[in-house]
Amino acid sequence: MTSAQLQKTSSKESVFGAQPSHRMASTVSAVPRGVFGPSSPHPAVWPPLDFALGALACCTACVFTNPLEVVKTRLQLQGELRARGSYQRHYRGVLQALWVVGRTDGIRGLQKGLSVGLIYQGVMNGVRLGSYSYCEALGITSFHGGSLLSGAGAGALGAFIASPAYLVKTHLQAQTVEAIAVGHQHNHLWLGSNRWLTALIAAMISGVAVAVTMTPFDVISTRLYNQPVDEFRKGRLYHGFSDCMLKVCQAEGLLGLYKGMGPVFVRLAPHTVLSMLFWDLMRDQTVKVNQS
Repeated sequence: MTSAQLQKTSSKESVFGAQPSHRMASTVSAVPRGVFGPSSPHPAVWPPLDFALGALACCTACVFTNPLEVVKTRLQLQGELRARGSYQRHYRGVLQALWVVGRTDGIRGLQKGLSVGLIYQGVMNGVRLGSYSYCEALGITSFHGGSLLSGAGAGALGAFIASPAYLVKTHLQAQTVEAIAVGHQHNHLWLGSNRWLTALIAAMISGVAVAVTMTPFDVISTRLYNQPVDEFRKGRLYHGFSDCMLKVCQAEGLLGLYKGMGPVFVRLAPHTVLSMLFWDLMRDQTVKVNQS
């Protein structure tokens, strides 16, 4: 083989051999880090300020997704402890329920419980995001499995602290006129104003696994929070988690645990995206201000 042929062959190898390896390297480097292994730390933000930024971000997202939360609560309470077909169905799906609530309760009806919902989102997600950020600052997330443990612990802590607000929010979102009422009507008067007149109907195909997995637990928590209580402040309908699950399955069938899955499915993606988007933007802006 002549030297000219060798040069031609090496030239072809550089085009058809080196280029794919370069593409493969760029593809591998594009895989996000920190999902299963150590995560690279975010720019440092003062933990109390990060708490406030996380709370504000999730409250902003809550304004857009609260109408879906109202519909989800109504669908989960509809036909409580009643066999399928033995009760009147006021709500038959996400869009129809949004239309019924808006037509009967007005636009404000779609934002019922927003004021206390903002408190719930602010406390729960402020604690959740702030705690996770604190774990990042301590270096816990730099270890294998650290991100998973930090996220689980921060989420559990936030849900525990914000649980009372979720109870009040559920009561308020269940309240409506008798014509379309479902579940027990507590008729609370909440000192706040629901002046946010905006709603977002999102149609994104995402979060299927989360919706299927978490909806039964969400239904049970809604039933437990909304049930009437006796003079000893104990529930009249359910004695606990397992008792509620058993009674729902016996009276409403297994599908009773999946009431309201439509709004859960539709709400999940936009709320998560908006929360993380607002949080990231505010953190970046805070870092820029601190560096200037």
